[in-house]
This record gives sequence, structure tokens and C-alpha cells, in this order.
Amino acid sequence: MNKIYNPTPDIWASILERPTKTVNDIEQTVKEIFSAVQKDGDVAVAQYTTQFDDVSFENIEVTTAEIDAAVATLPNDLKEAIALAKANIEKFHQAQKTTRVSVETTEGVQCWQEKRPIQKVGLYIPGGTAPLFSTVLMLAVPAKIAGCSEIVLCSPPDKNGNINPAILYAAHLCGVTKIIKVGGIQAIAGMTFGTQAIPKVYKIFGPGNQYVTVAKQLATQFGVAIDMPAGPSELLVVADDTAVPAFVASDLLSQAEHGTDSQVILVSTSKAMMDAVENEIQLQLNVLPRKAIAEKAIANSKLIFVENDAIALDLINEYGPEHFIVCTANNDFYVDGIQNAGSVFIGNYTPESAGDYASGTNHTLPTNGYAKNYSGVNLDSFMKSMTFQKISEQGIQNIGKAIENMAEAEGLQAHKNAVTLRLKSLE
Repeated sequence: MNKIYNPTPDIWASILERPTKTVNDIEQTVKEIFSAVQKDGDVAVAQYTTQFDDVSFENIEVTTAEIDAAVATLPNDLKEAIALAKANIEKFHQAQKTTRVSVETTEGVQCWQEKRPIQKVGLYIPGGTAPLFSTVLMLAVPAKIAGCSEIVLCSPPDKNGNINPAILYAAHLCGVTKIIKVGGIQAIAGMTFGTQAIPKVYKIFGPGNQYVTVAKQLATQFGVAIDMPAGPSELLVVADDTAVPAFVASDLLSQAEHGTDSQVILVSTSKAMMDAVENEIQLQLNVLPRKAIAEKAIANSKLIFVENDAIALDLINEYGPEHFIVCTANNDFYVDGIQNAGSVFIGNYTPESAGDYASGTNHTLPTNGYAKNYSGVNLDSFMKSMTFQKISEQGIQNIGKAIENMAEAEGLQAHKNAVTLRLKSLE
């Protein structure tokens, strides 16, 4: 890991740079695949599945028999763990429901806001080296609570043309309406345009590699919304001498094992803590099954020493981490002062893994600095706010003159007439 001592603010941006490819490196590939799927539908999807996943098969929709087999093969202790996580995620997202907001702005002018579900949503679930069945819970549970009528799930198949049984089980448990064995850019393109097998959706959710991230951003040019531009996983820990070095190292490694392009950072006001964490990382790294992946991510990571909490907080807000762990003598200072983070974990016994799986918060979060302007996925992500108004005769008389004056000042005579006619009818 790279150790940096007392960096000045003018170099923060360069030392905190993410180890990701630029959009330009990827965009051309994404555009070509989108164009092919838009033109040739399932034929193009099948070609790219063969090219990228090295597998080809006839029916890309998961059958009831496949779901039944997945349910039968999954161990009971894993089913129980998934049930516990699902219950906590449901509790937390159910609590986010809001009632109708209604107000009389002027006598006779009633305005209100109500929420409606997005009818058709697409969930992208990464497969590959780590089949993220936990992400199914994070996306399908709030989609169901919101009342989305169509929940389409796409996930890449393995070399035998199957989706991981835990993904199928979680999808079935959470009420997903259609499961498709397609991954990568072609899955996002399929949900954007719709094909014979893949329904077109109104909004696409879910994490993925950099290609999927760029594909989601391109989808927005074709009238499809996305949750956020979420890319490779990242974690920043702030820790002083009150933290447990082994715990801090385990958290850093938990994110590093996601992928070679993941980034983890430790910010500390203690050089001794930095050294202790570095030693622990080496010890724990050696016994990890995904050591090769974690090792590459650790090579891109940083241990940053700063003089005090105030400087640390400024640096962290500049970075805007996806996951932010606080283990200091002064936790409240960071909790109250953090402006830019996807999700915050406080204290020695709050590992980031808890949020990834079972505490109840959502793990689909903004990366790459987007925590400065995006929220993580929540219940409202699956809903739209609609406003309503109803104006009485008294109401239009109360605000009519103001509307007429404003419309005339903007040179919009028809707008003015729509009010004038009504006012005259009441004389």
C-alpha cells in the first residue's frame, strides 16, 4: 500500500484518484453493442453472450423448473441467512414510506404530492467471480414494497448456461417477475430497447463493472432512467489509536476482494495505527481465497496520515467515499460533519459487511465521487413523486391577477387568457 504523510490540499485530487479507466476507453464498445441490440434484438444478445461469456443456449429466460432446482439445492442455513437479511431490509425500507403531503397555499388553492411506483424496473445482478445474490435483496425488496408491477432481473450465466442458485432463490423469494440469463453491456442494452425475450424497462438498477456502468449511462440517452453511475467498489476508513488494527485491515480487505479495480483508503491521525494496519493486511491477505484479486486492489490503495480530525474530515469530504467507516475517539465529529458518503459505518463493531448483507440498509451506493451528488438506492428510487392541484372559484380569484401579470410580463398572452376567461365568468 502507498503511504502518504501530510498531503497538502492541492494534491488531494491526484492522490485520491480512482484506478478506473476513462469513459472514452469503453464508450465505443458500448455504443457498438447498443446499436447491434437495438437493430437485431435477441440475435445480437446471443452473439455477445457467446463472445463474452463463452456460452450459448436457446432459452435465455429462467424456467420454473430451474428455480425449483435452485430452491432444492440451497442449504438451509443459507436460506435462513437470506430470510433474516430480507426481513431487516424490508423493515428499513418499509419505514421509508411517506404519506401524502397536502397544503392549501392560498385560500381555495389546494396542492398535494403523492408517490407512485415506477411500473417496470430492471435489476442488474453481477455474476462472474462473485455472484451477488445479496444485491437481489437490496433491489427487489424495495421494488416490491414500492409496488413496481414488473421486476425484470438480468444476470450473466456461467459456462454451463446457468445462473447461481442463490441468485435464483433470492429472486424467487422477493417476487421478481422475470429472470434472464444475460449479463454485461448486452443485458443493459436489452432492458433499454426491449427484445423478444427481454422486456423494455423504465429504470435500471444495480452495480457492475466499468462496462456496465458506462452502458447504464448510455441507456439514459434512450429514455431509460438509472439508479446512479455505480462502478467498482470503494471504502475509506478513518481510524485513530482507539480502533482495532485487525478489524480495520479486515474491512479494507473485504472491499479489496471485490475486484482488481476496487479502491480502499485508510486515513489516520496515528502513524502507529497505519503501521499496525499494514502488518495486519499482510497477515490476513495471505489466507484469503481471493488473494490475487485483493492484492492488486491493495496495490492501488493508500494509507494517508494527517495531523488532526479537521483535516481528515475535509479530505474525506473531498473524496466522497461509497462506504465510510469511522473508528475514532471522536466519532460524532465525523458523523455530524460528513457531507459526501454513500453509507456510514460507526464504531469498532460495525463492519461494512453488515451493510452489504443483513443490517437493513441498502448496499447499492454511489461510487467514483458520485456520493457528492447522488443518494444510494432507497425506497424512493423505485417511485416517482406526482403533484396535484385543485382550485376553487375563490382560489382562482385569489391568484388570478398575479398569474395574468406574470404571463403578460413574459409575453405569453394565451397563458393570460386562460385565467382572464375564468375570472370574467365569475363577474
